[in-house]
Amino acid sequence: MGKIYTKKTPTKQILMPKKSTLNFILNYSKALHVQNYKGMQVDLIIN
Repeated sequence: MGKIYTKKTPTKQILMPKKSTLNFILNYSKALHVQNYKGMQVDLIIN
């Protein structure tokens, strides 16, 4: 058990997403609308 917790973690790796991935996430968030209806939360994706 002790060996698991004493291992050093590798250095942080900087990840750079593709431009197409960022555009997809931004467009998805623009289309997402959250509505409250009779005490329920409804998530709508409007294309």
